[in-house]
Amino acid sequence: MGRQYQTISTELANFIDRQQLFFVATASDDSRVNVSPKGMDSLRVLDANRVIWLNVTGSGNETAAHIRVNPRMTIMFCAFEGAPMILRLYGSARVIHPDDADWATLYAHFNPLPGARQIFDVAVDLVQTSCGMAVPFFDYRGEREQLNQWAENKGEEGIKEYWQQKNRQSIDGLPTGMD
Repeated sequence: MGRQYQTISTELANFIDRQQLFFVATASDDSRVNVSPKGMDSLRVLDANRVIWLNVTGSGNETAAHIRVNPRMTIMFCAFEGAPMILRLYGSARVIHPDDADWATLYAHFNPLPGARQIFDVAVDLVQTSCGMAVPFFDYRGEREQLNQWAENKGEEGIKEYWQQKNRQSIDGLPTGMD
């Protein structure tokens, strides 16, 4: 059954490293709760209480808007193969944009992705596991390349224009910091 920890153990860090998919949940005090699936080899465990994940351009930008108002974030992983487990990381996040001082250092942890727009730096204050026995088995067949192709076709200037048109506010009208 469920257990709580103050840090990400080596065993749990290895579990995270093997996952192809994770989910991010955020909300401001009065916004809709946003849950987003993430993949693309975009998360790194930096130490026992810190993870970063690279966010690429998408149709919305709810996570960034929420973090500007309320920095709480939950990241969830599910074992879709092997022994059942659900792992949640609870913490406070900050948003790093490409023109921020920390960008180059943190971005170096990832393989470059076209359309990379933010890195979320999460200070983890609670780690929780639960059984995951109701999570079905799924087979990983590979990454979808459509988003990378779309971003490459847009080019750097086209991506920046898209950010201005589509990524400046949340669906609840909160600013995302992409001005």
